[in-house]
Amino acid sequence: MRAVRCHALGSHEQLVVEDIPVPTPGKGEVLIDVKAGGLNFPDILMVAGKYQFQPDLPFTPGGEGAGIVEALGEGVTNAKVGDRVIFFNQTGAFAEKIAAPALTLVPMPDKMPFEVAAGFTITYATSYHALKQRAAIQPGETLLVLGAAGGVGLATVELGKAMGAVVIAAASSDEKLEVCKKTGADHLINYSSEDLKARVKEITGGKGVDVIYDPVGGDYTETALRTMAAGGRHLVIGFAAGDIPRPPLNLCLLKQCSIVGVFWGNWARANPKLQVQNTMEMFKMFDEGTIDPLVNDVFALEQVVDAFGCLSERRAKGKVILKP
Repeated sequence: MRAVRCHALGSHEQLVVEDIPVPTPGKGEVLIDVKAGGLNFPDILMVAGKYQFQPDLPFTPGGEGAGIVEALGEGVTNAKVGDRVIFFNQTGAFAEKIAAPALTLVPMPDKMPFEVAAGFTITYATSYHALKQRAAIQPGETLLVLGAAGGVGLATVELGKAMGAVVIAAASSDEKLEVCKKTGADHLINYSSEDLKARVKEITGGKGVDVIYDPVGGDYTETALRTMAAGGRHLVIGFAAGDIPRPPLNLCLLKQCSIVGVFWGNWARANPKLQVQNTMEMFKMFDEGTIDPLVNDVFALEQVVDAFGCLSERRAKGKVILKP
């Protein structure tokens, strides 16, 4: 079978597509015929050797995907051959087939395409957990989304609107903001050409925002934190800008606000029942048309270098997907 392979840590430009043996599902695993895999920043960090979990070389990157169950390993009772499923694994999704833990499988909604399903788990689950469990966002509160045109950003715009928030989308170009507007954002800020703090003050009438969703980091974090309303929550999602910010903590004192870390993967493993509940609630939103995940950037396995570049250079508008 064909698979993307990482033989040396560093630049994603070293990734290659090779023929490797089809994996055999072990105890508690299923063999999945992969129809699409979702690309995320942890995949980029893993290939670069900068992620907290590092697999042995060589390895096949890709932490999430969707496909059809082809064979069952010993002891699997929660799936059958032919099932359309979403899977979540730390590696292996960017291949024609994967042996994945059966306990990670989620049945796909009937109307959901594989390309959408492949990118649903990490982005939407992270964003929903962040807004629901970590921020406890309430209808009528104001939500500022940084990097709003990326995969997790657009998911947060959609989910924030579905949860009753007033959504301010901030992105680096008018083209990206147009995508955010179509996704449902109430207000738009181009932080490449506009003063983020001044625009938030204008939009909120000087009150500030209640929740900040921050997958960007870098210089934008402190600027955004200065827009916070009293009792606000700044959600730390990731650092797409590359630099881990060190904002002055006296801002939290003066603003009477909180900086809240979001690590969905660890939370989901520790709270599987709550994660299943979250997923079912989001699937209900999808079936009702409340959310409609955007997939603009779809690449073949042989275009893996281009796909990684699209995400790492922040050119993506929506989710980046690889298809065997």
